[in-house]
Amino acid sequence: MSLVNVHTEWDPLEEMIVGIADGARVPSPDPGLFAIGYADNVAEMADIPTGPYDARIIEEANEDLEGLVELLRGEGVTVRRPDVTDHARGFGTPDWESDGEYNYCPRDVLLAVGQTIIETPMVLRSRYFEPHAYKSILVEYLRSGANWISAPKPRLLDDTYNIRPRSGSILNDHEPLFDAANILRVGRDLLYLVSCSGNELGLQWLQRVLGDTYRVHPVRGVYDGTHIDTTITLVRPGLVVLNPERIREDQVPSIFKNWEIIWCPDNVDTGYAWSYPRASLWQGGLNFIMVNPDLAVVNDLQIPLIKELESKGVTVAPLPMRHARTLSGGFHCATLDVRRTGTLEDYT
Repeated sequence: MSLVNVHTEWDPLEEMIVGIADGARVPSPDPGLFAIGYADNVAEMADIPTGPYDARIIEEANEDLEGLVELLRGEGVTVRRPDVTDHARGFGTPDWESDGEYNYCPRDVLLAVGQTIIETPMVLRSRYFEPHAYKSILVEYLRSGANWISAPKPRLLDDTYNIRPRSGSILNDHEPLFDAANILRVGRDLLYLVSCSGNELGLQWLQRVLGDTYRVHPVRGVYDGTHIDTTITLVRPGLVVLNPERIREDQVPSIFKNWEIIWCPDNVDTGYAWSYPRASLWQGGLNFIMVNPDLAVVNDLQIPLIKELESKGVTVAPLPMRHARTLSGGFHCATLDVRRTGTLEDYT
């Protein structure tokens, strides 16, 4: 039986990969890192504060991840972890050289759809070889009957990126590019955020690979930052949480036309322990996960959001996630669900 089998963001969870903070660091400056992550915070590329995070940040982040792992295992979920990697070690291609970042956010690296798991063509050079930390897990999934494929490895040349564009996206359409966290699963429908972490060619490639079984819906003109999971979070069939700062009522994706919408209350700022935050305050709250349609894991500081979810009959497990903004990853980013019970259905 394939160990990969997942169709939604909410079906009862059976297996999940949880990231690790070991060795996390800010990579060496390059045009992509500057354009996508730092152009709003520093004047020049050389000003990026490259190097390892403080040991306290790593220790506390791992403590919080272990708390999540304990909860998941208590719910009967199989938990996998990536290998520890030396992210300071350099690597390169014929076109550029880089070093690594972390294995904290498996959600960005791998996309599980049905019984297929895809290594995505990520937009940052520093994360080019990040899937290697998951190879032993992926081999086991393959042996179990899962389909394991990799998107075309991109060149990521300098002209891939537009630094501080006056109009248009930061990311050009020279080759298929997307992080897996640009995508949410709603049964036969997938939402794909067109942004600085996912371009139009990436959307086309994904639709063709998945074929007629799935409908990949572009979410355009909503948010040009990284990833969809601080803008839209799915709770269960018919209930979705949307970010009111980024989505207007006339921009709500059509697949939610018959759904109840929770307009996310202002998130409590979870703070940051670095030069400046690497993620918006929405990372500390809206970025939550569903263990099943009735149980959500939410940052324990987000009392207004917790109350909203509880008012809809959702049980909330509040857990600490102290460095979501520092490491740019809340509960959804730092996990990857690969197996949930349930079948492929149409929810529109």
